[in-house]
Amino acid sequence: MDHIVEVNQYKRLMRHKALSIFTMVCLMFTLTGCSSIPEQTSFPLEVVPFVDLNRYTGVWYEIARYPNKFQEGCVGSKATYALGKDGKISVLNECYDKSFNGKIKAAKGKAWVVDKETNAKLKVSFFWFFAGDYWIIELGENYEYAVVGHPKRKYLWILSRTTQIDEEVYATILARLRDKQYDTSRLIKTPQIQQKLEM
Repeated sequence: MDHIVEVNQYKRLMRHKALSIFTMVCLMFTLTGCSSIPEQTSFPLEVVPFVDLNRYTGVWYEIARYPNKFQEGCVGSKATYALGKDGKISVLNECYDKSFNGKIKAAKGKAWVVDKETNAKLKVSFFWFFAGDYWIIELGENYEYAVVGHPKRKYLWILSRTTQIDEEVYATILARLRDKQYDTSRLIKTPQIQQKLEM
């Protein structure tokens, strides 16, 4: 009888241990951003054939973006890029907090090319221990607009050299993004002030 009790206790202990291990594995995958369900994207995201970094640097105004935590409450968002002698790009992101009367929020970082053949795949870091993907997937012929994406389509930004973009141009960009399997319904337009009013 005692032997049977010990066996049952042993089985319960092993089930509990297996459940604990499973829970820890699930938690680990959650914390690392992994998922047991594969993404349904059928083809890899393509970038533009080539980016002239000297032409790409300068000021870009955000026209629209996918919602993200690090830009919550941002209006009038813009990015300023400058190419350094070491080939790296300094990044200055700015926006107004919640309204154009709000405080200006700024974040400084660095970007560097990871695909020398196209210059269209970059890494951007605002913290020394983290770098995110910055892929240029659309670019105007005269560098008048750009679309920045993410290889897993998690992020999306539509940028312009001016605070406004032609509606027809914007519509064609959205159409091409849908062809790239981006859900354009998730995009939120970024309020911008008149261009003469600089930060």
